[in-house]
Amino acid sequence: MKAAQNLMAKVNRGDVVTGLLVMNHVWLELIEISRNAGLDYLILDMEHGSPNVDMVVEMCAIGRMLDFPVLIRPVDHEMSTIRKAIDMGPCGFLLPTVQSAADLDKVRDAIYMPPRGQRRPGSRGNAWVSGLHLEAWQRDVEDHFIILPQIETQRGLDNRAEIAGHEITTAMAHGPYDLSYDLGVGGAMSGPEVSAANKQIQAAAHAAGKKMWVIGDGPALRAQG
Repeated sequence: MKAAQNLMAKVNRGDVVTGLLVMNHVWLELIEISRNAGLDYLILDMEHGSPNVDMVVEMCAIGRMLDFPVLIRPVDHEMSTIRKAIDMGPCGFLLPTVQSAADLDKVRDAIYMPPRGQRRPGSRGNAWVSGLHLEAWQRDVEDHFIILPQIETQRGLDNRAEIAGHEITTAMAHGPYDLSYDLGVGGAMSGPEVSAANKQIQAAAHAAGKKMWVIGDGPALRAQG
């Protein structure tokens, strides 16, 4: 998918890429507004937000037409959830509360066609590939699909190396608010415990040759590297 390729080309060059995590104010024109404002992507939040399926499908379609990356944060990473979410047509997922490589194994099986996985696409998920043979699915979807696993628990932090090294992980991600509670410092997202955890996640990403997605104060985060 060209949108995913374009986004990752920027990331791999070391460009600063910025986007929106969209929860409540979701409308089609937001894609054009975001692109014209110089943003690099949108993530439609179906974990906490309120966008309906039809709106998400239409926004993903517009993103593909404009080569503007539109990702989804699904409510969880169970196979049934992921299979339905990928049929909506995003170029990637921000995955909440990933705690182990086994979690990502389930996601891999849900997004890859046999023999690599167990995906069974249907309905609108068939409309945006160039053909229904395996090579088309791999070329148009699988080969460039973006996966950002969020570390939001102590267990996920403990397993950061295996998560970062997983075959489908594109870049590591954090969830500082939920992580702060799991670390026992509820809400102290800029405190030493969460800051130390972020550095550990970033180090695991770098050790695996990957980058890290972060949420928060952009200039401050950029200054921290």
